[in-house]
Amino acid sequence: MKLFLHPDKISIRKYNQGIDFLGYVSFPYHRILRTKTKNRIIKKSGDIGSPTNFKQKLWSYLGVLKHCNSYKIRKKYFNKFLGMIIFLYGEDSYRSQKKLEEIIAHYKEAHKSGLNLIKLDIGESKNSFEDFYSNLRVNSMFAEKKLIILNNLFQDHPPAGGFQEEFLKEIKNLENLKDIIVVFEKDAVDERNKLFKTLKKEARSQEFNLLRGGPLLAWIDKEFENCKAKIDPMAKNAFLNCTGNNLWLAENEIKKLSNYKKGDVVKKEDVELLIRPKIENDIFKTIDALASKNKKQALFLLHKHLDNGDVPLYLLSMIAYQFRNLLIIKELIEKGNQYGNIAKKSGLHPFVVQKNYYLANQFSSDQLKKIYQKIFLIDLNIKTGKVDAETALDLFVSEI
Repeated sequence: MKLFLHPDKISIRKYNQGIDFLGYVSFPYHRILRTKTKNRIIKKSGDIGSPTNFKQKLWSYLGVLKHCNSYKIRKKYFNKFLGMIIFLYGEDSYRSQKKLEEIIAHYKEAHKSGLNLIKLDIGESKNSFEDFYSNLRVNSMFAEKKLIILNNLFQDHPPAGGFQEEFLKEIKNLENLKDIIVVFEKDAVDERNKLFKTLKKEARSQEFNLLRGGPLLAWIDKEFENCKAKIDPMAKNAFLNCTGNNLWLAENEIKKLSNYKKGDVVKKEDVELLIRPKIENDIFKTIDALASKNKKQALFLLHKHLDNGDVPLYLLSMIAYQFRNLLIIKELIEKGNQYGNIAKKSGLHPFVVQKNYYLANQFSSDQLKKIYQKIFLIDLNIKTGKVDAETALDLFVSEI
């Protein structure tokens, strides 16, 4: 083969150090991965990417590992990925939804017919485990790999409960199938759940926590860049005050600002012009102040709305809306419902539940019922002319 040793790369090593060559360290009777090679493989294994690409990377890595003593690394990092079960979950439903859409797009690109893309909502009684399993057993006329997406597997109602038990029994068999199963949970999951623990251990799992601090700022910059726009630091702070870490809202507002500026840098005044802080957010802050017994702050926030020209009756209706949500959430908590199931049973958006869950625990049910009744009486007194609207709002805050 006409191979020669490089004259300047000859080194003398101790017997127990082995010989470092082509990514491996060779000893007289065994061979291990070079540390840098091992760390690089472990790091790259952390990105799900598309199922097709991931499978290719997986078999490539396993090909490298089979030439050395790698039992521990294969057991710890790779054996659980041989069966393609993907578990997407976490509070940030925006990013988990985007990841799901990315997986679906890659699948459709590789399997043009799209006939074997199956979506099942386990919360619906018509979708039993037997239906799911029969979809896996049926052979496709195109011999295509199937992509089966399971939604609401962790909701605590009878259909999901029975499905979880059967899924746990069969999980080892499911891992050995050629098909791709995505367990997608957009609501919070009870981490004590047996299936949750099993999927974390056995499946290809990815958690999506709400972005905060640096990662949130980086996400905003990237989204503006995707819209061919930029935002200056002062404007970014004003933007965050309006949207927080609600990425669904932030995405819409970024598109609005980018279209308005048409490639120019977004300034603070642009944000103030186009994105008025949502009144719901400010009312939420008012109720938060009331729950903390900070009546001075609550009155300040209310008068800030009035100074901005907001109609008192509209403010009262928003306060009523927030306390109604708190009452609904509180009653479901007291009935033993888990956090992840409250949005499903209440019909409230998960983001609303997420914001109000903590506040609901700052009041008793009796307190919330009395406050809600008081709001009804204040509304009646205003509309019948018995009391001035602004005075009524002041009295409401002072009497809670």
